[in-house]
Amino acid sequence: MARRTTRKPSRTTGRKSPTRTRPRPLRWLRRWILRLVLLVAGLVLFATGLYTIVNPITGLYMKTEELRLGSIDQEWVDFDQIAPVMARSVVAAEDANFCTHWGFDMAAIRNAIDAGGNRGASTLTQQVVKNVYLWHGRNWTRKALEALMTPVVELVWSKQRILEVYLNMAEFDEGVFGVDAAAHHYFGIGPDELSARQAALLAAILPSPKQRSASRPTDFVSRRASAIMDGAATIRADGRAACFED
Repeated sequence: MARRTTRKPSRTTGRKSPTRTRPRPLRWLRRWILRLVLLVAGLVLFATGLYTIVNPITGLYMKTEELRLGSIDQEWVDFDQIAPVMARSVVAAEDANFCTHWGFDMAAIRNAIDAGGNRGASTLTQQVVKNVYLWHGRNWTRKALEALMTPVVELVWSKQRILEVYLNMAEFDEGVFGVDAAAHHYFGIGPDELSARQAALLAAILPSPKQRSASRPTDFVSRRASAIMDGAATIRADGRAACFED
C-alpha cells in the first residue's frame, strides 16, 4: 500500500508589503513656515549688523525722491562732526525719552491713544527703521516690519549710532536729506557750527519738512523752536542725553 504523503502548507516570507506614507500637509506647511521665519530673522540680523559698521547711503524713500527729482542733496557726516546741541534738539523735539526706552515709548503710545490717534508716538528708532529699511506711508505691512525690526536695532546698535543714522537720513526739505545738507541749505554753515537756535529751528521743521522752513520760520515754527531750545537744555541737565553724549 502506497504511503500517503501530506503536503505542508507553503511558508510565507514574513515580509510585509511596503505601505505608502500618507502626505502630511500640515507638517510640510509648519516646516516651510519655520524656514521662512528663520530666513527673515537671519536677513534682519544681517541688515542691522551690517549697518553697525557700514554707513547706509540711501533708503527706499530717499531713492524714490532722487528718481522723482533727478538728484538729492545728502552728505554723510560722523556724529562727532555734528554740533552736540543738534542731537539734543532732535531728541527734545521727537523723542524726549530716547535714552530710557527700548525702541517703543509706551507712555507716548498711551498718550496718543488717549488723544484719539491725532498725535504721533514714533520713536527715533522707529523712524530710523522706516527711513533706512522700509518705506513711508500708513501701511499695516510696514508697521509690522517696523515693529519686528525696531527692537533688533535697539539691541544691536548703540543709542549714539541710532541718532547718528537718523541725523544723516532725515528729510529737512524737498530733496535735502541729512543734517549736513540742511545746515548748508538753510544757514550756509557746516553741521558742527550750528547754534542752539539754528539746531532748534532744524528740529522744529522735521515733522513737515516740505511745508516748513528753518530760514524763514513762521510764528508757529519760531515758538516751537523756542520750546525745543528749552527742552534740549532740560534733557542735558537731567541726564536724558547721557546715552548719546560722551
